[in-house]
Amino acid sequence: MWDTISGWLLEHGVPILVILVASFIAFWVIKTALRRVVAQYVRVRGKGRHAKLWFENRTKTLSAIISSTLGVLLFVVALFMILSEVGVDIGPLLAGAGVLGIAVGFGAQSLIKDLLGGLFILLEDQFNKGDVVKIAGIAGLVEEVNLRRTVLRDLDGIVHVIPNGVISTASNYTRDWARVNLNISVGYSEDLDHVMAVINKVGKKLAEDDYYGKLIKSPPRALRVNNFGDSGIDIKILGDTHPMKQWEVTGELRKRLKKAFDDEGIEIPWPHVKVYYGEGPKV
Repeated sequence: MWDTISGWLLEHGVPILVILVASFIAFWVIKTALRRVVAQYVRVRGKGRHAKLWFENRTKTLSAIISSTLGVLLFVVALFMILSEVGVDIGPLLAGAGVLGIAVGFGAQSLIKDLLGGLFILLEDQFNKGDVVKIAGIAGLVEEVNLRRTVLRDLDGIVHVIPNGVISTASNYTRDWARVNLNISVGYSEDLDHVMAVINKVGKKLAEDDYYGKLIKSPPRALRVNNFGDSGIDIKILGDTHPMKQWEVTGELRKRLKKAFDDEGIEIPWPHVKVYYGEGPKV
């Protein structure tokens, strides 16, 4: 019996071991080399058109999707080679797989829709891993994206798994550059020219800051009088930042504007309510 087992191991076990080791080495080599190849491809395709963050996110996304797809293909090929080595006729299996694929195509249309949606997201570069996007009514950081689903984590730390087939609109908050878009209200009695000069001065100093200056592409400036509100006049402020930095810059700008307005005696209004009790005093 031992002779039979040893003979089988020599005849089939060694080839099977070789298949497994070769598949593992091939996957390791592909995974190791793929990131460099993808990074070079992304640099060539996006040179001069995108920000540094895009190159990093695009490389991570393409590397993950391509390596996982090739890993599945290698596994399937190795499995069929092993089955063939142990004497299983893989011809009927391949034919059955084709029939099964047709059945799945008819019975799992939502899965096909998800895969097609993921393919278009990838090819059209709608968003990548590491971007902040809003899809299916949910905004968050893209933690994972593949051909079937997209995984978002929102500001509360909640993870949302969204099938790609339900994504009809994708809003990317972090593609190449971002923007400070702020409305600030001042009292009706204020000199608007003076207020805008103060805003522009604060924005310029913020852009010259050792830390925040590295996050800003163009200093925040007062654009226009945006609205006559119930309690004050709204002034629109715009400025450009590097991707993912708009929220940090906007928060610091609010803090500095509050301090500057206090120093200049500029009123930041709040709703006022006058209450009358009965009739006014008689003269």
